[in-house]
Amino acid sequence: QVQVVESGGGLVQAGGSLGLSCAASGSPFSINTMGWYRQALGKQRELVATITSGKSTNYADSVRGRFTISMDNAKNTVYLQMNSLKPEDTAVYYCNANFRVTWGTFRDYWGQGTQVTVSS
Repeated sequence: QVQVVESGGGLVQAGGSLGLSCAASGSPFSINTMGWYRQALGKQRELVATITSGKSTNYADSVRGRFTISMDNAKNTVYLQMNSLKPEDTAVYYCNANFRVTWGTFRDYWGQGTQVTVSS
């Protein structure tokens, strides 16, 4: 059974920093990409950042330059370092693990979410 387990998050003042980590385990398939998404109260889930197994990264415009995503391929673990946090970064952050089942076929798994709250 695939498990995607997040850790980190919490409460921080504006301008501060937080780190998130997420480990995916239990899949016989290789990782294609891992990433972080977030959902603020009353809003749709949105992409924060993704990283491929080849270490190519993609960031939302709202976090580029402040957040850094990285991945330990051997551990199927992804990290998100969040600096210069703003109140508008407040949301539940979800980890996504996308596995390559066959060439051209992928399967998504999600973590349970972790709350990040930035006070002004």
